[in-house]
Formats: sequence, C-alpha cells, structure tokens
Amino acid sequence: MEISERRVISVIVVNEASVLSRITDLFSARGYNITSLTVAPIPDSKYSRLTIVTSGSVRVVEQITKQLHKLIPVYKVYEHADLVEKEMALVKFPITENLSDISALCGAYNGKIVNVGNGVIITMVADEPRRVDHYLDAIKRYNPKEIVRSGAVALER
Repeated sequence: MEISERRVISVIVVNEASVLSRITDLFSARGYNITSLTVAPIPDSKYSRLTIVTSGSVRVVEQITKQLHKLIPVYKVYEHADLVEKEMALVKFPITENLSDISALCGAYNGKIVNVGNGVIITMVADEPRRVDHYLDAIKRYNPKEIVRSGAVALER
C-alpha cells in the first residue's frame, strides 16, 4: 500500500488567461484534490508562480508533475523537498474580547493586531501551516467571528 502524504508543488507558468483553469482541470480530471492553491506574478517577468498543496503517494505526485510538464504555458514544475513554507491567516474578533490576551497569543505565532475598528479586532499571523492550525485552535475561546486563510507559499532552500 502506498502512503499518501502532503506534497507542495511549484509551477512556473506564462502569465496569460486560462492557465489556472487548465491546471485545475488537470487535477480534477484525474481525481486529485488541491488542498491549497496560491498564485502570484513573479516580479519583473512574464511568469507567475503557482504553489499547489496536494496529497498523494510519490507515484501520484510524479504523475501529476509529468502531466503538468505537458501543458504548453508551463515553464517549470518542481516538488519541494527542502523548503521554507508560510501561510497567513486573518481573524476577526468581537471588540468585547480581551485585547491584551489576543495580542499576546498573536505574538506567539508571528502575528499581531492589524486593525481595531467598528466593534471588531482583526489579527494577522504568518507562520508554517501547522503552526497556523495551532493558532486557530488556540483562539477558539475568544469567539472569532470570521477566519480567512491565504494558502501556502513556499520556496526551495
């Protein structure tokens, strides 16, 4: 039995219309799930970087990367082995919660309070995805009103 593990794949593509759709179609047509997907242009180039988090065995991920290489707008595909990976989360709390407790908790997860507005406090943390999970577990007692996660970004060391 092959072990299914979390995998991070970067895809460098020509920045043009419909590229994202073609890549996600490739995943869905083969029954592969995308856990997280982030896309951004690469500064001073005609390319964009997609960071795709998926799960699968070594064989499945090899199959995915081979299929990605066949797509015309794809310039480069690589699965990360030794990487730096970060994810961001924004969380909205009612202003009635303890500001100093929330601030201290954010600090423990590379975060801070980014906005105090009309009845709400908004925090931001940026850390490894596993630590963002821990932060989101820890803040439950402060009654978060809304949570938004960015998805992972990664660079090879």
